[in-house]
Amino acid sequence: MNGKEKITPFFAYKVFLRDGDNLLITHDIFGDWDLPGGRVQGGEFGGPHEEVIKRKIREELGDKVRYELGRFQTIFQVTRHEHNLDKEVQILALGYAATYLGGEIRLGDHHDKMEWVNVTTFKPEDYFTDGWLVGVQAYLTTLS
Repeated sequence: MNGKEKITPFFAYKVFLRDGDNLLITHDIFGDWDLPGGRVQGGEFGGPHEEVIKRKIREELGDKVRYELGRFQTIFQVTRHEHNLDKEVQILALGYAATYLGGEIRLGDHHDKMEWVNVTTFKPEDYFTDGWLVGVQAYLTTLS
């Protein structure tokens, strides 16, 4: 890109799911650390963000997870290789806080592990890069 081409970014909601001082991060099958949530599908655009988040949490963490969605926290931009399209894509992500209320977490097909990290000692640069890192760092600054 020479800076003049228009892009068609994906739009996503990401969830900073907390259990006390612990934040849930997930690892995808492509080798990257991630946050629960994901892209808005065509028919969902313009609808309630809570419904998109509910769908993505169900797909990625299972239908037994209970949570309370909190407030908008941060916006971030990510460029990443999209494996199913075999190209780089741009994602504009809105991050929301959420409180984990319980229920068994069962990772969906696109994630192979998860980790609860303590927000007071967590070093996001050990897990995330690029736009994801910027987004997680921005979220952590809202905590102080």
